[in-house]
Amino acid sequence: MKILKGTLVGGIVFFLLGWLVYGMLLADFMASNYNQCPNRPQAEMIWWSMILSNIIYGYFLTMILKWNGVKSLIDGLKTSAMVGLLYAAIIDLSFYAMTTMFNNIGALIVDLIVSTVLTAIMGIAIVLVWGKEK
Repeated sequence: MKILKGTLVGGIVFFLLGWLVYGMLLADFMASNYNQCPNRPQAEMIWWSMILSNIIYGYFLTMILKWNGVKSLIDGLKTSAMVGLLYAAIIDLSFYAMTTMFNNIGALIVDLIVSTVLTAIMGIAIVLVWGKEK
């Protein structure tokens, strides 16, 4: 039950934070620092795929937290932040090398920071929903 709760809460939290941060707060920054050519207009987004990717990320982080025996919020924060940083670095650095997605290195660094923070918050939410050990 912990895995299911963590997966769903983690996926939902990451989806909502992504919408808030990338879709609202950083929208202008992204428009001027990221190549917009490959992006679908919002009306054409494939929502089932977006939702599924967030649920899978929730499961991925939940399993890492479980395998590491994370029980405290601080351990959840540290582990999740490291996972977020490493995961974003893998994706962002490969995109920077092979695509024109990032207009400059500053955009890549902002994405690394934001992804790390969002994943850390997702990890805290997962640990919180687990509650105390019985």
